[in-house]
Amino acid sequence: MLRLIAHRLVVSVALVFVVSLLAFLLQSAAPGDLARAVLGQNFSVAAHEQLRHQLGLDQPVLTQYGHWLRDALHGDLGTSPVSGLSVAGEIAGRLPVTLSLIGCATVVTAFAGVALGVVSAVHGGRIGRVVDVLSLIGYALPSFWFALTMVTLFAVTVRLLPATGYVALGASPAGWARSLVLPVATLALPGIAVFAKQTRDAMLDALSRDYVTALRAHGVPESSVVLRHALRNAAIPVVTLVGLTFIGLLSGTVFVESVFAMPGLGGLAVQATSLHDIRMIQGVVVVFTVIVVAVNLLVDLAYGWLNPKAGLR
Repeated sequence: MLRLIAHRLVVSVALVFVVSLLAFLLQSAAPGDLARAVLGQNFSVAAHEQLRHQLGLDQPVLTQYGHWLRDALHGDLGTSPVSGLSVAGEIAGRLPVTLSLIGCATVVTAFAGVALGVVSAVHGGRIGRVVDVLSLIGYALPSFWFALTMVTLFAVTVRLLPATGYVALGASPAGWARSLVLPVATLALPGIAVFAKQTRDAMLDALSRDYVTALRAHGVPESSVVLRHALRNAAIPVVTLVGLTFIGLLSGTVFVESVFAMPGLGGLAVQATSLHDIRMIQGVVVVFTVIVVAVNLLVDLAYGWLNPKAGLR
């Protein structure tokens, strides 16, 4: 297991480096000029060239990346030339919003999807068909339609939940929970169907194994057979899906944060891209990459716990 973790850490460091370099190169090649965005509409050629020199934009791209990488290794992600704010400070202020949104959506998706999948596999018949229909409906509904419908019902008509905004957990736990209900539901709905299908297939395969028949023959309670034995053996593909869902929701936050006016990293990335703010984009890309790496490492550790043989490979 330690060898597996060490290998993953080495690969992760290389991955962060490669992704940050590609992001820098692609953003530098994209249309737009950071100096023009800072100066606005009316500026002289001399002022434009002077600002480009001050920002280091007249240097080769790889030289610019080298300077950024050197500072980043010392914990300094730089200052946005557009807003004048610290990149690390802006990301630190918005990161809890995105992590709260993605974390809660992943938990809701996993628990609801696994529960539906287990019920569908164990009971089958009419209950299984109902679960399948509900799962497919949830997967087929467009996210934007569901988001607008939820806002109309629960924020405008009933006025039970806020339509926009975010309340920090430290300021008010109840307000934090209420501000997350609608965006989390919007993110979680499509994934529940995927979890339900994956869990049902894995559970049906586990319940058909000989050891389950032997456990039942020895009088082991059905709840123990299903939850302690079959579900644990069916959990490895589900754990993989948890990691993929968490990572996939990173892109989904861009839409959700825009609809519900939440100050997260998705909105910051869109704003920085429109302004050609390379330093802010680099900071967001690095943070997203680190999150992906951390989630993959946790999935590997979960593999080792669920199946000790996985840690020996």
